[in-house]
Amino acid sequence: MRLKSGIWVAAYLRRCQSEGASAVMRRRGAEEAGAVFIKVARLDGTAEVFAPAPQSAFDEARPADRAFVPALKVQPAPDMEAEAYLARQIKFDPDCWIVEVEDRAGRNFLDLIVA
Repeated sequence: MRLKSGIWVAAYLRRCQSEGASAVMRRRGAEEAGAVFIKVARLDGTAEVFAPAPQSAFDEARPADRAFVPALKVQPAPDMEAEAYLARQIKFDPDCWIVEVEDRAGRNFLDLIVA
């Protein structure tokens, strides 16, 4: 069984803060199963965005895990590109969550799937 999005986001915010990175929930989505998008602002005018990994990428041994993939073709990208991507996701899925992390080193504290 997968954790509810609200619980996962709360734990992720706490993890970022415990590592010394500033993190805020910019948009609250559906509590049960809203998609979560992570924006990592590097504080130099660039950002990285991470989106939920497609279902086909999950390991059968751990199907309930949350995993992420880079959402932009080039990362880090200009902040305007990151914001445009997130705006498109909100139009597509108004129940999505957006979390923003500010970290000059670009640390994201996520389980990533590299394609």
